[in-house]
Amino acid sequence: VISAIALARPEGSLEPGKHRPRRIAVLVPAHNESTGLLPTIADIKAQLYAGDRLLVVADNCSDDTAAVAASAGAEVIERKAADKIGKGYALDWGFRHLAAAPPDVVIVIDADCRLAAGTIDRLAAVCATMHRPVQALDLMTAPEQSPINHRVGEFAWRVKNWVRPLGLMALKLPCQLMGTGMAFPWDVVRSADLASGRIVEDLKLGLDLALSGSPPLFCPSAVVTSEFSVSVKGAEGQRERWEYGHINLILTLAPRLLYLAILRGNLGLLALTLDMAIPPLTLLGLSLIVTVALAGLAAFYGCSSAALIIGSVTFAAFVLAVFLAWLKHGRDILPPRSFLLIVVYLFRKLRIYRRFVSRRSAPRWIRTDRN
Repeated sequence: VISAIALARPEGSLEPGKHRPRRIAVLVPAHNESTGLLPTIADIKAQLYAGDRLLVVADNCSDDTAAVAASAGAEVIERKAADKIGKGYALDWGFRHLAAAPPDVVIVIDADCRLAAGTIDRLAAVCATMHRPVQALDLMTAPEQSPINHRVGEFAWRVKNWVRPLGLMALKLPCQLMGTGMAFPWDVVRSADLASGRIVEDLKLGLDLALSGSPPLFCPSAVVTSEFSVSVKGAEGQRERWEYGHINLILTLAPRLLYLAILRGNLGLLALTLDMAIPPLTLLGLSLIVTVALAGLAAFYGCSSAALIIGSVTFAAFVLAVFLAWLKHGRDILPPRSFLLIVVYLFRKLRIYRRFVSRRSAPRWIRTDRN
């Protein structure tokens, strides 16, 4: 439904506020990112003014990330705590450091991202004007000369991070935080619980802020991009961390947040909880196929056909929504001749889901293998 609304309405964006806050801090959590950090720092510095700060948190690094960031002109702090590994801990460390001279707005950018022109200004202005967290459009692209065809993954990412947030924005509802390209008013985020080893700390933070009355806004005119891993191992590890964290959050937090949203009449939290409860696109499609097959089998053996009808209508709506999303946002990266790639993509995802069943602990925050 959300995707259909996004596609039916003209695409727009929040208008940037008329004033840029005087004190902006850009926080970059980095774990063994020295080889790719310089382009990110260059993009950020090109958009900063006198008095703005660029803080790099070199978190549990075994390479020269701190030295590289310092040589590029960033303010650098290091954190060493082998028993507390996770991006959330790095963010908490950075926010604690900024508290000594707090900015008006703090913007979080991952160490492997590129920023479109004007992204910092747009995020900071909307954040200061609306006094709410703001999320930029976060896109993933395939690196040049990649031996892996990432077209299906790019399209799935667009549906999740572009189409669905546009639908929520059209309904005047908040969006999820996506981990990078996030702007926060200092007095809103300073008391947030960040120190955790969760793989999807961004998703959890957005829900926490919605629970406290400050749900995030979507600003698609601010754009950050990063690349999928080149190697097969890196690509699968990347997707496994994202999807494991998301599914774990659905199982552990969704029921409680749904109860709180209804109890408090918090529409923003309700929208974000329902959106978060949607499984990854591939898993959702596979689940619907299995549901229809089981309902059809049950109907064949004499059970009520109601489940089959409901399941079939739901699956048809899913296929239609995906097709419409592809029609507007996917034809440039996934032309019809490449539809067979979906089969390869599904087999790779099934391998990941099989590992979920046997996994005994959550994957840790590690630098993605890009070689």
